[in-house]
Amino acid sequence: MRKLSLLLLTLLLCLVPSWGQQRTVTGTVVTAPDNELAIGASVQVKEHLRTGAMVGVDGTFKLTVPANAKHLRVSYVGYLTVEVPIKDNMKIVLEPVDKTLETVVVTGLTKIDKRLFTGASAKLGGDKTKLDGVPDAARALEGRAAGVSVQNVSGTFGTAPKIRVRGATSIYGSSKPLWVVDGVIMEDVSNVGADDLASGNPETLISSAIAGLNADDIESFQVLKDGSATSIYGARAMAGVIVVTTKKGKQGQAHFNYTGEFTTRMIPSYRNFDILNSQQQMGIYRELKEKGWLNLSEVLNGSDYGVYGKMYELINTYDPKSKTFALANSIEAQNAYLQTAEKRNTNWFQELFSPAIMQTHSVSMSGGTAKSNYYASASALLDPGWYKQSQVKRYTANLNMTQQLIKGLSLNLIAGASYRNQRAPGTLGQDVDVVGGEVKRDFDINPYSYATNTSRVLDPRTYYVANYAPFNIFNELENNFIDLNVLDAKFQAELRYKPIRGLELSLLGAFKHTAASQQHNIRDNSNQALAYRAMPNGIIRESNKYLYRDPDRPYDLPMSVLPYGGIMHKAENRMSNYDFRATANYSRTFGSHTLNLFGGLETTDIQRNRTAFEGWGLQYLGGETPFYPYQLFKKKIEEGNAYYNLNNTNYRTVAFYSNATYSYKGRYVFNGTYRYEGSNQLGRNSNARWMSTWNVSGAWNVHEEHFFKQLRPLSHLTARVSYSLTGTPPDPSFSSSTTIFKSYTPFKLFAEDQEPGIGIEQLGNYDLTYEKKNEFNVGFDAGLFDDRISLSFDAYTRNNFDEMGPMVTQGIGGTVIRPANVAQMHSNGAELSLTSTNIKTKDFSWMTSFIYAYTNSKITKLHNQGRVIELVSGNGFAKEGYPSRALFSIPFVGLSDEGIPLLINEKGQVTSDNINFQERNATDFLKYEGPTDPKHTGSFGNTLSYKGFHLNIFLTYAFGNVVRLDPKFKAKYNDMSSLTHDFTNRWVASGDEKRTDIPAILSNRQYTKNTNLRFAYNGYNFSSARIAKGDFIRLKEISLSYDLPSRLLKKTPIRTASVKLQATNLLLLYADKKLNGQDPEFFNTGGVASPVPRQFTLTFKVGL
Repeated sequence: MRKLSLLLLTLLLCLVPSWGQQRTVTGTVVTAPDNELAIGASVQVKEHLRTGAMVGVDGTFKLTVPANAKHLRVSYVGYLTVEVPIKDNMKIVLEPVDKTLETVVVTGLTKIDKRLFTGASAKLGGDKTKLDGVPDAARALEGRAAGVSVQNVSGTFGTAPKIRVRGATSIYGSSKPLWVVDGVIMEDVSNVGADDLASGNPETLISSAIAGLNADDIESFQVLKDGSATSIYGARAMAGVIVVTTKKGKQGQAHFNYTGEFTTRMIPSYRNFDILNSQQQMGIYRELKEKGWLNLSEVLNGSDYGVYGKMYELINTYDPKSKTFALANSIEAQNAYLQTAEKRNTNWFQELFSPAIMQTHSVSMSGGTAKSNYYASASALLDPGWYKQSQVKRYTANLNMTQQLIKGLSLNLIAGASYRNQRAPGTLGQDVDVVGGEVKRDFDINPYSYATNTSRVLDPRTYYVANYAPFNIFNELENNFIDLNVLDAKFQAELRYKPIRGLELSLLGAFKHTAASQQHNIRDNSNQALAYRAMPNGIIRESNKYLYRDPDRPYDLPMSVLPYGGIMHKAENRMSNYDFRATANYSRTFGSHTLNLFGGLETTDIQRNRTAFEGWGLQYLGGETPFYPYQLFKKKIEEGNAYYNLNNTNYRTVAFYSNATYSYKGRYVFNGTYRYEGSNQLGRNSNARWMSTWNVSGAWNVHEEHFFKQLRPLSHLTARVSYSLTGTPPDPSFSSSTTIFKSYTPFKLFAEDQEPGIGIEQLGNYDLTYEKKNEFNVGFDAGLFDDRISLSFDAYTRNNFDEMGPMVTQGIGGTVIRPANVAQMHSNGAELSLTSTNIKTKDFSWMTSFIYAYTNSKITKLHNQGRVIELVSGNGFAKEGYPSRALFSIPFVGLSDEGIPLLINEKGQVTSDNINFQERNATDFLKYEGPTDPKHTGSFGNTLSYKGFHLNIFLTYAFGNVVRLDPKFKAKYNDMSSLTHDFTNRWVASGDEKRTDIPAILSNRQYTKNTNLRFAYNGYNFSSARIAKGDFIRLKEISLSYDLPSRLLKKTPIRTASVKLQATNLLLLYADKKLNGQDPEFFNTGGVASPVPRQFTLTFKVGL
């Protein structure tokens, strides 16, 4: 018995150490689908839930577990909890519960776990954001992120939309966000301000920084909004940052993908516009005839004429062979001719627009191993054009490759190129008649503008007269056009080295080159070329403003400086951008403490070159040889104009920056950023040229607290607060640290007296410095019902100071008013984002998203004195006490007993002919209408999925701004004018002024008696009677897609396949009735501008 007891005791002593034995388990936790580190994930022993650890900043965990432990339980907010068997060197991949919940914030310089991020941002998936059939990726952001306003002021390819992140951040600057693609800032080849985007000028065709980026290559957008998020970019990020991450290969996955998009755009319909038909229009012409406007001699000798002028021309055309006139000079013949025109009802939209199919083809290959990955793509955009002379061809290629050279050292190479060949209708710049109060553009042949402003009684195949020369829109479009060629190339290389645990060193070098060439061809037979030699009789020869009068020979008749040939305007813009960056990132977790240190330096060198040349007398029909008289150069010398110019600029910056983040138990996060940078763009004073920007912020992850379980149904909650100082360089037009002397030709009456001169173009500003902004932001992110509902809210206030503005001086240096950092502006706003999974079953799901943003700005200090014409026209004006862009109107009183508009002038008088559009001092008489930028923006979307079918309905909205109605009223009209239905309600007889606000059509006698009446009609166009709300609700997208089930593809090499039908920009659900078809976002300025069309896109996607 004693022996048996000793044996049992021995066995027990042998077993006890094995029971008490422990072992160490290590591993990595990442999230699908991008293998991002799951920093802060909870790792527990299933059999001993009190034993656990938290995943560190490097994505690893280390845990000592009991010997009998067999499984680990891993949980992470927004991802499915998994249980995995314990083994050595574990790699655990977590699948997302809801793919809309993002856990990594990409700042462009580094990636930050969202639990450690304290700023306001929004991450958008590239595939979910992409608008099929819309090649410009920037337009896809409309309504997708709270606080991001996207106004499609022009829909022409290459023109950038007007994007605001939390409203305007500069009074005279562009307020455009900074675009960062794969960590490199994308610069514009030409600096086009936000106010100029709607101008329709040719330069807007190269205003988009990412027009060469294929939307299919984009993995995600990250919009950085507050100072905490953007401060790492310092003095470049005051207007927000949009970070674009392109796709890359994934380990163990080799894929080939094809996407084909086929888009047709709807031809506009007159049903949607307030335009008279030909019968109604002819009634107006009869009244013009009765009032003395359409007399034979005046019409035939005038600069422009239509149907009446053509009739008179035929009456005067004699055929010697038949010995008859082309049209008999009888009442019967004239009536028959006019009745034919009355019934014509030409549909200019059908004539000038086409539903031709635009095609986009994209192919990509991707793959990867444990040591390398690659992504390569190519695309082709083939657009025959929505309207005549609007063809676009764009080709892109992209390569993203990462190779692990040795352990801890990797190299990332990104190369991309795009080429664009585009054609646009010929156009000149927009001009403002500051005396008469009229915004105009000579030789405007924009098809959209032509269709909405040309009479429907005209015959599309007949030549009429414009600018004293024969004119037909089809001939003009064939002989007056712009050819645009843009080449973008980018190459960047980044070395990443991890010498020790938690430390990563990085070196990045990037080079980007852009070459844009615009050639405006005005051929021999174009109306514009013919106008310079139009002198069929003495009356027209004296009236034609395009003919030259030699001041040295005052008694000579006007002559042509373009007797043969046409004109070639050529402009070339080139930009070379060099970037270099070195950074160090140290991240470690010490028990409950997480520390992240980031620092670096960068240099940027941007070289821009612009040349412009005018080739007069180029004989396109004569072997393209030039012919011109010497008087052409004489004329240019006398006018002080050069026929060529060259402009070189070099912009350099150097910056040093650092960031520190500390977290305790993943609950409390403290963050600080400091950046010090200098730029040669600013004053020579070191205090002006160099600027410090900083941020302090914190976050509280309430869901990490022990008591959080008691706050059900909340599933996660993070509160954030930040305060920052950021800045931006002033607009380049103000950036002169030293005085600029420029050669010029002073005006002399006679060419023989001409001599070169040198003058001060801009005084130097020794203290010119950055515009600055202090911002306070508070917000929270929350999830309810296991993140079935996700909510994000932010409120902010901003104080902008050292803004550029005019400063009155004593006139030293020859300038009384000089630009200086003297203005201030205050703004505030709130943002709300809400997503919900309403229903989710095995086969059916319904998701809803709602976005709302409010922004309000007020200029608190600005000593400017704008002219009346500047305050009432365009995109709004900056004035103290009002928003950054405010629109004013001349007060409209009513109509006189003759039907003439009565307006209040700067003297407080009610007048029709005494309006000073150049008045600067007394402008308080103008009526403030509202801001031109909307105060309230957002979207509402629903996505319903049943098995492989997906239905998406997406609405966007904007409220709180005003727009100016198209200027349709004139003191005198001709027989080419297209008028609106308002004219059917016009003043006709005395007493009508009591029932209508539409002015009368003046008689020739009235106008001849007082030509200043043109001020009344131009003033009426800019009066309080011609204003409308810019509010709208738009059905932006409705689409139905179908994913082929995998069971049908099992026996084929096809991995995935889908088909999608999408309608974009389909209709306006709500808009001010006063707009009468005018798009509240689009300014019908002519030139190269066109609205975003209604379109249908069929998309095929195949993956192998």
